[in-house]
Amino acid sequence: MNTELSDEAAEYGRTAQRAMESAGGDDLVQRAEREPDRRESLVGPVLAELGAWDLDPRGSADELEAAAALCRAAGWWALPYPVAERLARPVGGSAEGGWGPDGAGPDGAISMDGLIVVSAVGPAGPVAGLDRRWAAVGLDGRRFRAAPRPAAEPPRRSAFVTELDLEPLDGGPLDLEPLDGGPFAVKGTGGGRADAALGLVLSDWTLLGSLDRAIALTRAYVLEREQFGQPLARFQSVQFQLTDAEVERAGLEELAKYALWSIAIGLDEALDDALALRLAAIEAAETVFRVAHQLHGALGFCDEATLSWISRYSQPRRRLPVGRSATQDLLARSLGRRGLTGPFSEVWA
Repeated sequence: MNTELSDEAAEYGRTAQRAMESAGGDDLVQRAEREPDRRESLVGPVLAELGAWDLDPRGSADELEAAAALCRAAGWWALPYPVAERLARPVGGSAEGGWGPDGAGPDGAISMDGLIVVSAVGPAGPVAGLDRRWAAVGLDGRRFRAAPRPAAEPPRRSAFVTELDLEPLDGGPLDLEPLDGGPFAVKGTGGGRADAALGLVLSDWTLLGSLDRAIALTRAYVLEREQFGQPLARFQSVQFQLTDAEVERAGLEELAKYALWSIAIGLDEALDDALALRLAAIEAAETVFRVAHQLHGALGFCDEATLSWISRYSQPRRRLPVGRSATQDLLARSLGRRGLTGPFSEVWA
Protein backbone atom coordinates (compact mmCIF):
# COMPACT_ATOMS: atom_id res chain seq x y z
CA MET A 1 0.00 0.00 0.00
CA ASN A 2 1.53 3.30 -1.14
CA THR A 3 -0.54 6.28 -0.09
CA GLU A 4 1.94 9.00 -1.09
CA LEU A 5 0.91 11.32 -3.90
CA SER A 6 2.86 10.90 -7.10
CA ASP A 7 5.58 13.45 -7.84
CA GLU A 8 3.50 14.72 -10.75
CA ALA A 9 0.42 15.28 -8.59
CA ALA A 10 2.44 17.01 -5.85
CA GLU A 11 4.07 19.30 -8.40
CA TYR A 12 0.71 20.05 -9.97
CA GLY A 13 -0.56 21.11 -6.54
CA ARG A 14 2.42 23.41 -6.02
CA THR A 15 1.93 24.88 -9.50
CA ALA A 16 -1.75 25.48 -8.77
CA GLN A 17 -0.93 27.20 -5.49
CA ARG A 18 1.55 29.54 -7.23
CA ALA A 19 -0.94 30.27 -10.03
CA MET A 20 -3.62 31.20 -7.51
CA GLU A 21 -1.15 33.47 -5.75
CA SER A 22 -0.26 35.18 -9.04
CA ALA A 23 -3.95 35.68 -9.79
CA GLY A 24 -4.47 37.56 -6.54
CA GLY A 25 -4.03 35.06 -3.72
CA ASP A 26 -5.85 36.22 -0.60
CA ASP A 27 -7.35 39.12 -2.50
CA LEU A 28 -9.47 36.73 -4.61
CA VAL A 29 -11.80 35.80 -1.78
CA GLN A 30 -12.06 39.40 -0.61
CA ARG A 31 -12.92 40.65 -4.10
CA ALA A 32 -15.44 37.84 -4.59
CA GLU A 33 -17.14 38.74 -1.32
CA ARG A 34 -17.38 42.39 -2.35
CA GLU A 35 -18.60 41.51 -5.86
CA PRO A 36 -20.27 38.09 -5.65
CA ASP A 37 -21.57 38.28 -9.21
CA ARG A 38 -17.97 38.29 -10.44
CA ARG A 39 -16.60 35.25 -8.64
CA GLU A 40 -16.93 33.03 -11.71
CA SER A 41 -14.97 35.51 -13.81
CA LEU A 42 -12.41 36.05 -11.04
CA VAL A 43 -11.63 32.40 -10.35
CA GLY A 44 -12.82 30.41 -13.36
CA PRO A 45 -10.06 31.52 -15.78
CA VAL A 46 -7.35 30.61 -13.27
CA LEU A 47 -8.66 27.08 -12.90
CA ALA A 48 -9.24 26.70 -16.63
CA GLU A 49 -5.66 27.74 -17.36
CA LEU A 50 -4.45 25.11 -14.93
CA GLY A 51 -6.38 22.49 -16.89
CA ALA A 52 -8.52 21.72 -13.85
CA TRP A 53 -11.55 20.71 -15.89
CA ASP A 54 -9.50 18.35 -18.03
CA LEU A 55 -8.88 16.21 -14.94
CA ASP A 56 -10.94 13.03 -14.64
CA PRO A 57 -10.68 11.93 -10.98
CA ARG A 58 -12.76 8.86 -11.78
CA GLY A 59 -10.53 7.81 -14.65
CA SER A 60 -7.17 7.04 -13.08
CA ALA A 61 -5.32 7.18 -9.80
CA ASP A 62 -2.94 9.83 -11.16
CA GLU A 63 -5.77 12.20 -12.04
CA LEU A 64 -7.50 11.52 -8.74
CA GLU A 65 -4.32 12.50 -6.90
CA ALA A 66 -3.94 15.62 -9.04
CA ALA A 67 -7.53 16.59 -8.23
CA ALA A 68 -6.82 16.18 -4.51
CA ALA A 69 -3.69 18.32 -4.79
CA LEU A 70 -5.69 21.01 -6.60
CA CYS A 71 -8.36 20.99 -3.87
CA ARG A 72 -5.66 21.36 -1.24
CA ALA A 73 -4.23 24.39 -3.04
CA ALA A 74 -7.72 25.88 -3.25
CA GLY A 75 -8.14 25.41 0.50
CA TRP A 76 -4.81 27.14 1.18
CA TRP A 77 -6.10 30.34 -0.44
CA ALA A 78 -9.75 29.89 0.66
CA LEU A 79 -10.51 30.05 -3.05
CA PRO A 80 -14.11 31.28 -3.35
CA TYR A 81 -15.17 28.52 -5.72
CA PRO A 82 -16.57 24.96 -5.34
CA VAL A 83 -13.52 23.22 -6.81
CA ALA A 84 -14.17 19.87 -5.12
CA GLU A 85 -17.78 19.84 -6.32
CA ARG A 86 -16.79 20.60 -9.90
CA LEU A 87 -14.11 17.92 -9.93
CA ALA A 88 -16.52 15.33 -8.51
CA ARG A 89 -18.92 15.77 -11.43
CA PRO A 90 -20.62 12.59 -12.63
CA VAL A 91 -19.13 10.47 -15.38
CA GLY A 92 -19.84 12.16 -18.68
CA GLY A 93 -20.43 15.48 -16.97
CA SER A 94 -19.17 18.50 -18.84
CA ALA A 95 -17.11 21.09 -17.08
CA GLU A 96 -18.01 23.77 -19.58
CA GLY A 97 -21.62 23.03 -20.45
CA GLY A 98 -22.93 21.96 -23.84
CA TRP A 99 -26.41 20.59 -23.03
CA GLY A 100 -29.56 20.82 -25.02
CA PRO A 101 -32.63 22.68 -23.73
CA ASP A 102 -33.63 19.65 -21.64
CA GLY A 103 -30.18 19.28 -20.10
CA ALA A 104 -29.26 16.21 -22.10
CA GLY A 105 -25.99 15.69 -23.93
CA PRO A 106 -25.56 14.47 -27.52
CA ASP A 107 -26.12 10.85 -26.47
CA GLY A 108 -29.21 11.68 -24.44
CA ALA A 109 -27.41 11.30 -21.10
CA ILE A 110 -27.85 13.93 -18.44
CA SER A 111 -24.75 16.10 -18.26
CA MET A 112 -23.82 17.94 -15.10
CA ASP A 113 -21.18 20.49 -14.12
CA GLY A 114 -20.65 19.24 -10.62
CA LEU A 115 -21.75 16.99 -7.78
CA ILE A 116 -22.71 18.18 -4.30
CA VAL A 117 -22.82 15.80 -1.35
CA VAL A 118 -25.93 16.67 0.66
CA SER A 119 -27.75 15.67 3.82
CA ALA A 120 -31.35 14.54 3.94
CA VAL A 121 -32.31 17.60 6.01
CA GLY A 122 -31.61 21.10 4.74
CA PRO A 123 -29.50 20.24 1.68
CA ALA A 124 -27.12 23.07 0.84
CA GLY A 125 -23.84 23.76 -0.93
CA PRO A 126 -21.33 26.58 -1.56
CA VAL A 127 -22.69 27.22 -5.07
CA ALA A 128 -24.66 30.45 -4.72
CA GLY A 129 -24.81 32.58 -7.83
CA LEU A 130 -23.08 30.17 -10.20
CA ASP A 131 -24.87 29.45 -13.47
CA ARG A 132 -24.12 25.72 -13.56
CA ARG A 133 -26.01 22.45 -13.65
CA TRP A 134 -25.61 20.51 -10.43
CA ALA A 135 -26.23 16.95 -9.40
CA ALA A 136 -26.44 15.94 -5.75
CA VAL A 137 -25.87 12.71 -3.88
CA GLY A 138 -26.97 11.81 -0.38
CA LEU A 139 -24.78 9.95 2.06
CA ASP A 140 -26.96 6.91 1.47
CA GLY A 141 -26.16 6.98 -2.26
CA ARG A 142 -29.40 8.47 -3.58
CA ARG A 143 -28.94 10.94 -6.44
CA PHE A 144 -30.76 14.05 -7.56
CA ARG A 145 -30.75 17.08 -9.78
CA ALA A 146 -29.99 20.09 -7.56
CA ALA A 147 -31.27 23.61 -8.15
CA PRO A 148 -29.66 26.29 -5.96
CA ARG A 149 -32.07 28.75 -4.43
CA PRO A 150 -31.32 32.49 -4.54
CA ALA A 151 -28.90 33.31 -1.76
CA ALA A 152 -30.71 34.25 1.43
CA GLU A 153 -27.62 35.89 2.95
CA PRO A 154 -24.71 37.89 1.51
CA PRO A 155 -21.36 36.07 1.15
CA ARG A 156 -20.12 37.84 4.25
CA ARG A 157 -22.50 35.72 6.32
CA SER A 158 -23.03 32.69 4.09
CA ALA A 159 -19.60 32.05 2.51
CA PHE A 160 -21.58 31.47 -0.71
CA VAL A 161 -23.62 28.62 0.79
CA THR A 162 -27.21 28.39 -0.39
CA GLU A 163 -30.04 25.90 0.05
CA LEU A 164 -30.81 23.41 -2.72
CA ASP A 165 -34.04 22.11 -4.18
CA LEU A 166 -33.62 18.44 -5.04
CA GLU A 167 -35.46 16.65 -7.83
CA PRO A 168 -35.21 12.99 -8.86
CA LEU A 169 -33.70 12.81 -12.33
CA ASP A 170 -36.21 10.21 -13.48
CA GLY A 171 -39.21 11.88 -11.90
CA GLY A 172 -39.73 8.84 -9.71
CA PRO A 173 -38.91 7.97 -6.12
CA LEU A 174 -35.84 9.23 -4.36
CA ASP A 175 -33.76 6.11 -5.00
CA LEU A 176 -32.64 7.20 -8.46
CA GLU A 177 -31.12 5.56 -11.44
CA PRO A 178 -27.36 6.18 -11.54
CA LEU A 179 -26.02 9.24 -13.31
CA ASP A 180 -23.16 7.07 -14.50
CA GLY A 181 -22.99 3.46 -15.48
CA GLY A 182 -19.29 3.01 -15.86
CA PRO A 183 -16.35 2.19 -13.66
CA PHE A 184 -15.46 4.39 -10.76
CA ALA A 185 -11.83 5.48 -10.41
CA VAL A 186 -9.38 2.71 -11.25
CA LYS A 187 -11.36 -0.29 -10.08
CA GLY A 188 -14.69 -1.03 -8.53
CA THR A 189 -18.17 -0.18 -9.69
CA GLY A 190 -20.13 2.99 -10.10
CA GLY A 191 -22.95 4.04 -7.84
CA GLY A 192 -24.13 6.69 -5.44
CA ARG A 193 -21.97 5.44 -2.57
CA ALA A 194 -18.91 5.87 -4.75
CA ASP A 195 -20.08 9.36 -5.73
CA ALA A 196 -20.50 10.28 -2.07
CA ALA A 197 -17.06 8.92 -1.18
CA LEU A 198 -15.37 10.95 -3.92
CA GLY A 199 -17.21 14.15 -3.03
CA LEU A 200 -16.45 13.84 0.68
CA VAL A 201 -12.77 13.07 0.21
CA LEU A 202 -12.12 15.92 -2.23
CA SER A 203 -13.92 18.32 0.11
CA ASP A 204 -11.74 17.16 3.00
CA TRP A 205 -8.61 17.71 0.93
CA THR A 206 -9.81 21.30 0.51
CA LEU A 207 -10.21 21.59 4.29
CA LEU A 208 -6.73 20.11 4.73
CA GLY A 209 -5.34 22.96 2.65
CA SER A 210 -7.06 25.47 4.94
CA LEU A 211 -5.50 23.80 7.99
CA ASP A 212 -2.08 23.92 6.30
CA ARG A 213 -2.52 27.67 5.91
CA ALA A 214 -3.82 28.21 9.44
CA ILE A 215 -0.76 26.48 10.89
CA ALA A 216 1.61 28.43 8.62
CA LEU A 217 -0.01 31.77 9.51
CA THR A 218 0.06 31.02 13.23
CA ARG A 219 3.67 29.89 13.17
CA ALA A 220 4.71 33.09 11.39
CA TYR A 221 2.69 35.18 13.85
CA VAL A 222 4.21 33.70 17.02
CA LEU A 223 7.71 34.05 15.56
CA GLU A 224 7.19 37.74 14.80
CA ARG A 225 5.04 38.85 17.73
CA GLU A 226 6.94 39.73 20.90
CA GLN A 227 5.76 39.74 24.49
CA PHE A 228 7.86 40.52 27.57
CA GLY A 229 10.83 41.15 25.29
CA GLN A 230 10.83 37.84 23.42
CA PRO A 231 8.91 36.18 20.58
CA LEU A 232 5.74 34.35 21.55
CA ALA A 233 7.27 31.24 20.02
CA ARG A 234 9.75 31.10 22.90
CA PHE A 235 7.00 30.45 25.47
CA GLN A 236 6.57 26.77 26.28
CA SER A 237 2.79 26.98 26.46
CA VAL A 238 2.69 28.40 22.93
CA GLN A 239 4.98 25.64 21.69
CA PHE A 240 2.73 22.99 23.25
CA GLN A 241 -0.41 24.43 21.68
CA LEU A 242 1.13 24.75 18.24
CA THR A 243 2.52 21.22 18.47
CA ASP A 244 -0.93 19.86 19.33
CA ALA A 245 -2.39 21.61 16.31
CA GLU A 246 0.33 20.34 13.99
CA VAL A 247 -0.12 16.76 15.21
CA GLU A 248 -3.81 16.99 14.32
CA ARG A 249 -3.05 18.45 10.91
CA ALA A 250 -0.34 15.90 10.10
CA GLY A 251 -2.56 13.02 11.21
CA LEU A 252 -5.37 14.27 8.99
CA GLU A 253 -2.99 14.44 6.04
CA GLU A 254 -2.08 10.76 6.42
CA LEU A 255 -5.72 9.72 6.73
CA ALA A 256 -6.61 11.84 3.66
CA LYS A 257 -3.97 10.01 1.63
CA TYR A 258 -5.34 6.65 2.75
CA ALA A 259 -8.95 7.57 1.92
CA LEU A 260 -7.80 8.69 -1.53
CA TRP A 261 -6.00 5.38 -2.05
CA SER A 262 -9.12 3.53 -0.86
CA ILE A 263 -11.14 5.22 -3.61
CA ALA A 264 -8.45 4.75 -6.25
CA ILE A 265 -8.33 0.98 -5.89
CA GLY A 266 -12.08 0.67 -5.51
CA LEU A 267 -12.34 -0.75 -2.00
CA ASP A 268 -15.86 -1.71 -0.99
CA GLU A 269 -15.40 0.24 2.24
CA ALA A 270 -14.37 3.48 0.46
CA LEU A 271 -17.43 5.35 1.75
CA ASP A 272 -16.74 4.17 5.31
CA ASP A 273 -13.17 5.46 4.94
CA ALA A 274 -14.51 8.75 3.55
CA LEU A 275 -16.86 9.15 6.52
CA ALA A 276 -14.03 8.36 8.94
CA LEU A 277 -11.89 10.96 7.18
CA ARG A 278 -14.74 13.42 7.40
CA LEU A 279 -14.94 12.91 11.16
CA ALA A 280 -11.16 13.27 11.53
CA ALA A 281 -11.22 16.46 9.42
CA ILE A 282 -13.91 18.07 11.58
CA GLU A 283 -12.03 17.24 14.77
CA ALA A 284 -8.69 18.40 13.39
CA ALA A 285 -10.25 21.67 12.20
CA GLU A 286 -11.69 22.32 15.65
CA THR A 287 -8.25 21.94 17.24
CA VAL A 288 -6.27 23.81 14.61
CA PHE A 289 -8.55 26.82 14.38
CA ARG A 290 -9.02 26.97 18.15
CA VAL A 291 -5.26 27.13 18.65
CA ALA A 292 -4.77 29.54 15.76
CA HIS A 293 -7.40 31.96 17.10
CA GLN A 294 -6.14 31.70 20.67
CA LEU A 295 -2.57 32.53 19.64
CA HIS A 296 -3.64 35.35 17.33
CA GLY A 297 -5.92 36.82 19.98
CA ALA A 298 -8.60 39.30 18.94
CA LEU A 299 -6.67 40.10 15.75
CA GLY A 300 -7.53 36.65 14.39
CA PHE A 301 -11.18 37.66 14.08
CA CYS A 302 -10.49 40.90 12.20
CA ASP A 303 -10.52 41.32 8.43
CA GLU A 304 -6.97 42.63 8.63
CA ALA A 305 -5.82 39.11 9.52
CA THR A 306 -5.72 36.50 6.78
CA LEU A 307 -6.59 33.88 9.39
CA SER A 308 -10.04 35.43 9.74
CA TRP A 309 -10.81 34.81 6.06
CA ILE A 310 -9.37 31.30 6.05
CA SER A 311 -11.34 30.39 9.16
CA ARG A 312 -14.61 31.86 7.92
CA TYR A 313 -14.45 30.23 4.50
CA SER A 314 -13.54 26.88 6.03
CA GLN A 315 -16.95 26.76 7.68
CA PRO A 316 -18.84 25.19 4.74
CA ARG A 317 -16.27 22.38 4.59
CA ARG A 318 -16.59 21.84 8.32
CA ARG A 319 -20.40 21.90 8.49
CA LEU A 320 -21.60 20.45 5.17
CA PRO A 321 -23.07 18.05 4.39
CA VAL A 322 -23.32 17.17 8.09
CA GLY A 323 -21.49 18.06 11.27
CA ARG A 324 -19.57 16.03 13.79
CA SER A 325 -22.39 14.24 15.65
CA ALA A 326 -24.28 13.32 12.49
CA THR A 327 -21.08 12.05 10.87
CA GLN A 328 -20.38 9.85 13.90
CA ASP A 329 -23.90 8.46 13.71
CA LEU A 330 -23.69 7.76 9.98
CA LEU A 331 -20.34 6.04 10.36
CA ALA A 332 -21.55 3.89 13.24
CA ARG A 333 -24.66 2.86 11.33
CA SER A 334 -22.65 2.05 8.21
CA LEU A 335 -20.06 -0.01 10.05
CA GLY A 336 -22.33 -1.93 12.38
CA ARG A 337 -20.10 -4.55 13.98
CA ARG A 338 -17.55 -4.69 11.16
CA GLY A 339 -15.11 -2.02 12.24
CA LEU A 340 -12.76 -0.01 10.07
CA THR A 341 -9.70 -1.24 8.22
CA GLY A 342 -6.33 0.36 7.50
CA PRO A 343 -5.05 3.26 9.64
CA PHE A 344 -8.60 4.23 10.62
CA SER A 345 -8.88 1.02 12.65
CA GLU A 346 -6.18 2.37 14.99
CA VAL A 347 -7.61 5.88 15.15
CA TRP A 348 -11.17 4.87 15.93
CA ALA A 349 -10.58 1.67 17.91
